[in-house]
Amino acid sequence: MDIKDDKAIHLMEVLKSLPYVKTKTISDEKALIIEEIKEAVDNLNLVRQGKMKARSAKDLLNDI
Repeated sequence: MDIKDDKAIHLMEVLKSLPYVKTKTISDEKALIIEEIKEAVDNLNLVRQGKMKARSAKDLLNDI
């Protein structure tokens, strides 16, 4: 889900009140990692669709 921060608190309270829903708060670091992985998957899908050009592993390693 993508919910604005000011609305997320209210939604989490509703979800917590439901006995069949389990909620778990994640750290900011984990949230950042999840966003980065999501972006990487989106980019991979764009490459597979031919809408984005892929970089070679050699070029990637040279940048490091």
